[in-house]
Amino acid sequence: MTFKTKESKLLLILSAFFVANAILSEFIGVKIFSVEGTLGIKNFDINLLGVPNLSFNMSAGVLTWPIIFIMTDIINEYFGVKQVRFLSILTAILISYAFIVVAAAMHLTPSVFWVTQTINGSKLDMNNAFAGIFGQGMWIIVGSIIAFLVGQIADVLIFHKIKRITGDKALWLRSTGSTLVSQLIDSFVVIFIAFYLNPQYSWSWQMVAAIGLVNYIYKFIVAILMTPILYLVHGIIDKYLGKDLSQRMITMAGRR
Repeated sequence: MTFKTKESKLLLILSAFFVANAILSEFIGVKIFSVEGTLGIKNFDINLLGVPNLSFNMSAGVLTWPIIFIMTDIINEYFGVKQVRFLSILTAILISYAFIVVAAAMHLTPSVFWVTQTINGSKLDMNNAFAGIFGQGMWIIVGSIIAFLVGQIADVLIFHKIKRITGDKALWLRSTGSTLVSQLIDSFVVIFIAFYLNPQYSWSWQMVAAIGLVNYIYKFIVAILMTPILYLVHGIIDKYLGKDLSQRMITMAGRR
């Protein structure tokens, strides 16, 4: 099969960005960074539900998740809900496959010369570092995959419900609205599974709710800020496809 038509090339590009960013999110997500520290401002030290001194400590995966939700809405807009569902399931399978390969790599016997390395003046056990970075716990892996699938399903359903009301107008409403709801679900599902159900942590529901709310505040702000980028991407695609083909694809996608 060759990708000769504009539609097929567009779907290939969008799908590749979608899958690549989803897998990247899983692997860079092991790093927790301080939003306030990155911006050079003082920690907010929020108190929620009896949990003190909460700050915006986020998974680095939030760098690429906004791109995933933009790709979701763009694919939904031009190719329909069935295509997004198929791509979401395929991506979840590929993420699982990636973790299986990483687990196999972790069990390989390391070369003696590779184990001890000096990086930035510090000696590191590279095998332990490799396991520490890539060896995410099973609860976190399962939680992130379930949160991804549930969030994607919610996103496409809400997107089309809003579109039935607004028609082709108000792209910002159906895209940002669906993203805000799906991000809300994602913020709580992964924490609930990875830290509340996980007997290793057994967080209280107050801790889960408080951290989930802080995470969602950050994602809410980012989703709003990403709206202009959505319109930029939409405009580039419309220019690439041409007005007639673009409108025809959008109309057909709404019927699928």
